[in-house]
Amino acid sequence: MTTNSYKAKQTLNVKGTEYDYFSIPEAEKTLGDLSKLPFSLKVLVENLLRYEDGTTVMAEDLKAFPQWLKDKTSQVEIAYRPARVLMQDFTGVPAVVDLAAMRDAMRKAGGDAKRINPLNPVDLVIDHSIQVDEFGTRKALMDNTAIEMRRNKERYEFLRWGQDAFDNFAVVPPGTGICHQVNLEFLADAVWTTEVNGRKVAYPDTQVGTDSHTTMINGLGVLAWGVGGIEAEAAMLGQPVSMLIPEVVGFKLTGKMPEGATATDLVLRVVQMLRAHGVVGKFVEFFGPGLHSLPLPDRATIANMAPEYGATCGIFPLDNVALDYLKLSGRKVETIDLVEAYAKAQGMWHDENTPEAVFTSQLVLDMSTIEPSLAGPKRPQDRVNLSELPEAFRVASEDFMNMNDYDKSYPTDAGYDMHHGDVVIAAITSCTNTSNPSVMIAAGLVAKKAAAKGMKVKPWVKTSLAPGSKVVTEYLEKTKLLPYLNDLGFNLVGYGCTTCIGNSGPLPETVTKTVTEHDLAVCSVLSGNRNFEGRVNPLVKANWLGSPPLVVAYALAGSVKLDLKKDALGQDADGNDVFLKDVWPSNAEIAAEVAKISSEMFTSQYDGVFTSNEEWNAIDVVKDETYQWDADSTYVRLPPFFEGLTKEVPGAKPISGARVLALLGDNVTTDHISPAGAIKADSPAGKYLQEHGVERKDFNSYGSRRGNHEVMMRGTFGNIRIRNEMVPGTEGGYTKHYKEGEVKPIYDVAMQYQAEGTPLVIVAGKEYGMGSSRDWAAKGTMLLGVKAVVVESFERIHRSNLIGMGVLPLQFKDGDTRSSLNLTGDEIFDFPGVGNDLKPQSDVKAIIHYADGSNKEISLLCRIDTQTEMEYYFNEGILQYVLRNML
Repeated sequence: MTTNSYKAKQTLNVKGTEYDYFSIPEAEKTLGDLSKLPFSLKVLVENLLRYEDGTTVMAEDLKAFPQWLKDKTSQVEIAYRPARVLMQDFTGVPAVVDLAAMRDAMRKAGGDAKRINPLNPVDLVIDHSIQVDEFGTRKALMDNTAIEMRRNKERYEFLRWGQDAFDNFAVVPPGTGICHQVNLEFLADAVWTTEVNGRKVAYPDTQVGTDSHTTMINGLGVLAWGVGGIEAEAAMLGQPVSMLIPEVVGFKLTGKMPEGATATDLVLRVVQMLRAHGVVGKFVEFFGPGLHSLPLPDRATIANMAPEYGATCGIFPLDNVALDYLKLSGRKVETIDLVEAYAKAQGMWHDENTPEAVFTSQLVLDMSTIEPSLAGPKRPQDRVNLSELPEAFRVASEDFMNMNDYDKSYPTDAGYDMHHGDVVIAAITSCTNTSNPSVMIAAGLVAKKAAAKGMKVKPWVKTSLAPGSKVVTEYLEKTKLLPYLNDLGFNLVGYGCTTCIGNSGPLPETVTKTVTEHDLAVCSVLSGNRNFEGRVNPLVKANWLGSPPLVVAYALAGSVKLDLKKDALGQDADGNDVFLKDVWPSNAEIAAEVAKISSEMFTSQYDGVFTSNEEWNAIDVVKDETYQWDADSTYVRLPPFFEGLTKEVPGAKPISGARVLALLGDNVTTDHISPAGAIKADSPAGKYLQEHGVERKDFNSYGSRRGNHEVMMRGTFGNIRIRNEMVPGTEGGYTKHYKEGEVKPIYDVAMQYQAEGTPLVIVAGKEYGMGSSRDWAAKGTMLLGVKAVVVESFERIHRSNLIGMGVLPLQFKDGDTRSSLNLTGDEIFDFPGVGNDLKPQSDVKAIIHYADGSNKEISLLCRIDTQTEMEYYFNEGILQYVLRNML
């Protein structure tokens, strides 16, 4: 219960409606001036004022904010409670599986199973399951949707059960859109309200989400970021997010975008700058005179890619641009009025008179300097100007091939030749760009101009159009641009993430055969946010992120070895060369079409969104407070996380005799660790499915089987591009047992060690766990028997998730690395100092026993950063902690 030490509770009257709210200006009378706090930190201040209870939130916690203004940094831990939780189905299914398992455990322990319920609103949007199986035809959407419903029958039955069984839990059915775009266009309100004791209470709309691109909603002034499913489940169950008050990097935008540049080009420059600056674990806040010329969809594009520049969030303030978007997207008048009144009352409003906030550090970007660009071939921060792409691919090719073969031609069965550098996937995909009308309409205009010249996409290119919502389809139809995209093969394939998350589907048989036989280094160009190795398609070695109109251009060109600034895209119907400048639309042309978008498009598409999918509504489910687990299911199984749970807290114990399961390099992503994409028939997961009667054509993806721990643990560390230094020269998820030396799948060796009772450790380099917020990267690590992960540095979400699964994150210090310590993976590790006296960010002694009989003692940094995280570790996980408290 709120103690209100700062007498902050006040009343706000908005056109005759009264709201209670917790006033920052009122609290300033005691705390001191906070007017120059960054917008994002004001949101945290309000949260603490509202939840101050003398236990989880103390009056003293708020005094850290005026101190932050002096120091521009803080080591104070706070308990933050977001208003709501957003999920997509890949990460949402295992979260709901865990909740269902908690209900089972609660019932077995004699408690009330119905107590396991989300306490905060949860929206789950089914967007990750549709794949591009069919493309280039008018039937592609219908066919892919039918395949999706058949493939995911068990998962969807489970989610339908959850929709009925849990309170505060809503499911947006398949075929609606991508969760972040649906959130931006429909779910978010910028200022949230709830009723307490008959009174309306207003507060900032805040959230956490089980997808790292949850940050997209930062563009609308909503403080939000991605967490693992483990953390999200705790937030659902009323547990605060434990965090240190972050540093805030200010990013000043000046000038206006030039002719020919897009929001995608802008965000790739922002990503490059912020990665170079270093913002991991920090908030980024955008400000400056350039904001007023930056439409909200452009802001959302920049905010979406916060994980790519490494920040916790990339937030924009509330201003007239935000209000205009709320109006355009059909939000209620009373909501819009409240957002403006509330933001102004709290000092959260931004206009030309707003004083510049105090930031930890600052960057400046003149937007008039932006030029067309892409990023790749395997990291979103590796931006290259358009004309530099051929050289960037040539340099990257040195890793892929014998350079004597660089310009060779390879004939296909279909009568055309293929080459290294050919674009085999051109995908307009991902919420990053499909939420942005200017770039989507630009893509349509490029298609229109190309079609008018009689141009065709190269025959080896797999094309797809996967909008993030049905609103996009409506405005492409309204502007009469959709038929031109269809003419070039960019037919609608589904409403979901598709290629951006690896659901690109199989390449055509002719292309697959040629690429495989000749080991061609072929490429994808996609309007997505991730291009990590092995992510888009296992046959594609180089992946380039670019704007939707550039995706169309590269589909016409068919190769990244062309310089689109001077080389022809192709020929018109008369055989004349056509260049990019001949089909590229002007800013005025784009603006004229964008102006045709209306609020009715949003309201009509989102009317009845939760109930409009009749096929979803018709799914038959058993109505029971606990789930009826099917022992034969290969999609949804009761996980082992709560087996043998007792009321007593187990605490921490020394780790001794630990063997190295994998010795990894820098930039190991959660895509490398967590199973994602296609399941290979000869992999441990593929063998498991075949043993359980699943045919190869029905394997589906790892993402779709996240509700089955048996599949997921078999695929952990199984990425085709991961490189374990214990088995040099080998690519993929392999390792060796210290006794045998035989190279085997990581899962098989881990099970061998588990049978012997040997604990395991992972050793790696810098930025371990970067990328998407994949909870299975931590769950799979734990189920393989890994007790500790020792690295040079962690990315934020994965470090937190490891703790949430009871795995100890440790960081090298004093200049130590796996290289300086001459580690080969044959060593034994002891951690004798791990016990119940372990403290956050303390030193942990490690003793390394080398194969030659020598020993070395080193000191590691415990990356359990807060006392709350330490409690989770002592309980062997965050969910066990919650369940014990309930019992």
